[in-house]
Amino acid sequence: MVDKKIAVIGAGSWGTAVAVLLAEKGFSVFLWARDDKLAGSAQSLRHNPCYLKSVSFPENIEVSSDVAYVLKGAEVVALVVPSHGMRDVVRRLKNYLDISSIIVSLTKGIEIDTHARMSEVIASELSNVFYEKIAVISGPNHAEEVSHKIPSTTVVSAHNKEVALKLQDIFMTPYFRIYTNPDIIGVELGGATKNIIALATGMSDGLGYGDNTRAALMTRGLAEMTHLGLDLGAQPLTFAGLSGMGDLIATCTSRYSRNRDTGEKIAKGMTLEEISAETRMVAEGVMTNKAVYELAKKRGVEMPITTAVYQVLYEGKHPRDCVSELMQRGAKDELRAFGY
Repeated sequence: MVDKKIAVIGAGSWGTAVAVLLAEKGFSVFLWARDDKLAGSAQSLRHNPCYLKSVSFPENIEVSSDVAYVLKGAEVVALVVPSHGMRDVVRRLKNYLDISSIIVSLTKGIEIDTHARMSEVIASELSNVFYEKIAVISGPNHAEEVSHKIPSTTVVSAHNKEVALKLQDIFMTPYFRIYTNPDIIGVELGGATKNIIALATGMSDGLGYGDNTRAALMTRGLAEMTHLGLDLGAQPLTFAGLSGMGDLIATCTSRYSRNRDTGEKIAKGMTLEEISAETRMVAEGVMTNKAVYELAKKRGVEMPITTAVYQVLYEGKHPRDCVSELMQRGAKDELRAFGY
């Protein structure tokens, strides 16, 4: 057993998968669940009764709803909560954080009201002493596959290179390979914006369009992801990596993708309310789409696919009409969005 405590905040599918991965490396893992009943059930059953039910907990995972208990003495605090709840969670735990703790976000999204990335949300709620200890992990990582040891890769980025290297060592396993990338802006933007493109590809699938359309949406989607990233100070090559193109491919094609599935159901006539009632959750891309649409509009960045998705989700436009308008836009140079 490794003499190191890690706190995982969030007991959804991804939080559960992360907790099991770290526990199997020998760390003492304390998994925080917001709900008392879920925490108690997971602790006694030795699996999560709501998510990844077939995945058993190693004996060195402890589940609790007591945030102070979970955080006490934790060397690393992994935040794995929905993007819309990140700020509230950080506010809830900040008075219990050890000043030496590394804080790593495994959440993909942009805050609606502030248009802030998750690392920015975290930094804005904590004292400056934590700034150099904030990091993010993002990549093509479906919890269902990672939890069953399907070979997967991801990216860690931090304000401090030593923090990134430390997390690379902590999270690396024979089936979960970690790469470092100093471009925290690009890494986070890729993970957030690809969910919007996945909604679009799902809509395309729901309309019965083919591989050509899906390929076009993914490729031009990557272009507008990169376009926004360049405007915000990211490196363009980051979007060609795991946290950009890699995550985009996985999210737009996987049967596990809630964003792709949501887009498909919308195109087939379901409302967001009906989808939410059926799945008991809202796909991250729905809220991220609003934030990114507003951010792009504010900064004058052209993002036609993001705009089309926004028109479907928030203005009631039919997906088929949006596709028609996208196809009839004025002639463009393919590489313009990439900064060439």
